[in-house]
Amino acid sequence: MWCIPHPLKDRHVLVLLDTEGLGDVEKGDSKNDAWIFCLAVLLSSNFVFNSMGTIDQQAMEQLHYVTELTKRIRLQASQEDEFNISECKRVSPSFTWCVRDFTLDLILDGKEITEDEYLTISLKCKDDPKSKDTQCKKIEDYNLPRRCIQQYFHSHKCFVFVTPVIPRKLKNLENLTIDELDEEFVAQSKSFCKYIFRSGSIKTLPGAIVVNGRMLGNLAVSYVEAIKSGSVPCMENAVVALAESENIQAVKDALTKYNTEMNKHVRKFPTETELEFFQLHMECEKIALELFLARSFKDNEQKHQHSFKEKLDRAKERFSKMNEDASIRFCEKLLDELGQTLRKNISGNYYSKPGGHKIFLEEKMQIMEIYDRKPGRGIKIRKGGVIYTRKNTAHEVQQEFLASIKDIEITIRNADRSLTKQQKEIEAERARVEAASREKEMAEEYNKKLEEQLEEEQKRFDQHVEMLQEKMEAEREKMKQENLEVIERIQKVK
Repeated sequence: MWCIPHPLKDRHVLVLLDTEGLGDVEKGDSKNDAWIFCLAVLLSSNFVFNSMGTIDQQAMEQLHYVTELTKRIRLQASQEDEFNISECKRVSPSFTWCVRDFTLDLILDGKEITEDEYLTISLKCKDDPKSKDTQCKKIEDYNLPRRCIQQYFHSHKCFVFVTPVIPRKLKNLENLTIDELDEEFVAQSKSFCKYIFRSGSIKTLPGAIVVNGRMLGNLAVSYVEAIKSGSVPCMENAVVALAESENIQAVKDALTKYNTEMNKHVRKFPTETELEFFQLHMECEKIALELFLARSFKDNEQKHQHSFKEKLDRAKERFSKMNEDASIRFCEKLLDELGQTLRKNISGNYYSKPGGHKIFLEEKMQIMEIYDRKPGRGIKIRKGGVIYTRKNTAHEVQQEFLASIKDIEITIRNADRSLTKQQKEIEAERARVEAASREKEMAEEYNKKLEEQLEEEQKRFDQHVEMLQEKMEAEREKMKQENLEVIERIQKVK
């Protein structure tokens, strides 16, 4: 096997599978050749058969393995005796016959013919005689491989090659330079390569599913395991097993992509608003979902798509927690810096004097005003033009700070001899109203969060549905095009 970057198609790889020659008497097992032939047909998108001399009956007999394809390959798990020719053409490779050391002139009835016309003539079947005698059996044996080649391969191509060098140089052929080869042979070789590079089809599975390297390897393992177990390789079963493994991998790759994209934004945390975080998430989710839908196939019950969504939700919550933690760290540091003077004054009993409570309140309010105006504190929810900080982030840190100085505030208020009893009661009531207001605000914030989560889920659902519909439409177009190509191939054979 050789794998090289495709010379003409970007992001494609040309895989050359070279099998051992057929009919080797030293192997002593014709079944081995038959299975090699079947594997080559199953794995390739362009099947190349090479022989020497001319396309005659002897060369055709080397291809008798093609007559056993129906016995050694099942297209569908439910298939019994009937072999669907139309379905076969949908999944079969093209057929290219290369004739080496070709010495004939491509002339028929005094007119030059092309290599493809030479192949078409060679594959022409004889008319079946009406009698069922020995002659009839010979004609059937003559026609069978030709008919199978016409029916089982969707297109046919032929290339002929003259002997590359004079006979005495053949034993050293591998060490010769191109300049030492026959010019006609070099030209014929370039023509063959040009055809493979430009017209060679991409390996696909039913449904126009493009096969990548990992999928090709898994298909090979699946087919070989079936042969080793003594059963007939079934393309449908292999594709189902392949779809399962590929869809699992698609989920992993898509999640990795989401994490990679989100990690690019972590340094920007905390986001200013919940909406900003959600927009970042939606952008990254769309990229990941596009990757998943591009890689997944035959997920008819959307089992893997649901699995992807569940794992994506957990990943989103992890990044949401990172965003909240970044907000908490920022807010705690900010309040620590803003509250340094307040704590210093408390430690120095600065407020233990007439009017101290008023000074304390003014400084506390000044800290809160600076805190509320400070950008970069993290997630906030907008409602009716008013910004409500989200629980467990900036707002909670603020409330924890206020709670930490609540007892001190009460002590300062009670110790302030400039306040009358009535004023102290008013201040106490004001503190209770503030606490109740904060509780109400947090309840409203919680309800708002639930509403936003519902809106968020609806947007995500709509995005998933839209992208899934686009994929289904693209697959329908591929199937439509594939069906048209199959019809065209069948008509060409007829």
